[in-house]
Amino acid sequence: MIRVLVWNEFQHEKKKEKVAAIYPNGIHQTIADFLGKEEDIVVKTAWLDMETKDCGITQEMLDETDVLIWWGHAYHQYVPDEVAFMIRDAVLAGMGFIALHSAHHSKPFRYLLGTSCNLTWRESGDSELLWVVEPGHPITQGIDRYFRLPEVETYGEPFVIPTPDKLLFIGSYSGGEVFRSGCLFERGNGKIFYFQPGHESFPIFHDENVQTVIRNAVRFVAPTYRRMTKCPHIRKLGDERGYIIDEK
Repeated sequence: MIRVLVWNEFQHEKKKEKVAAIYPNGIHQTIADFLGKEEDIVVKTAWLDMETKDCGITQEMLDETDVLIWWGHAYHQYVPDEVAFMIRDAVLAGMGFIALHSAHHSKPFRYLLGTSCNLTWRESGDSELLWVVEPGHPITQGIDRYFRLPEVETYGEPFVIPTPDKLLFIGSYSGGEVFRSGCLFERGNGKIFYFQPGHESFPIFHDENVQTVIRNAVRFVAPTYRRMTKCPHIRKLGDERGYIIDEK
């Protein structure tokens, strides 16, 4: 079983009627509902103002999570630095991380990528075509050459990220912008997938193609090896003791 934790700020749904109408139980629960139908996936959720400290994220939870899905938008600064560093270290040790939409500015994503992750944006309800760049990749399976989202928040280049290890989707908007909408990175022993669609004012996470991409991404970024790569002092090969790590 792949153990997934879906984290969401869960603020817009409680403060904006339009968002609540689309996601009455929160974006996190919508994602958890469709992932939870899969036989090989088990899902938990957490959000910013849970009645636990550290926005619902503990080291114990991360140790029991194979893939962390993160949706954030306007409350990035309320995530404690120590929580973001815990997530960063969990990814370096092999946990998968999926950053959705405005999570490009989340602390965990920026700490993992090491850049500002800035971009250009416009909230005007443009449509978007998401073009498949790598049709043979596991994350793009079940998707045609492209799919269309009728209303999105427009993102545009430049997107200040390191060059992705794989570019899987390019978005083109009715307003003329283009954007690297599906990016795959490896950091340490962990895999990171950034997926651009997901603005809270539109029913994007109800879209079957979006759900297919997220399901595929969960299975792809799930760890095959999970251990922090350390920096030990080692003794020289060549005697009967063989390869010895000096723990001092």
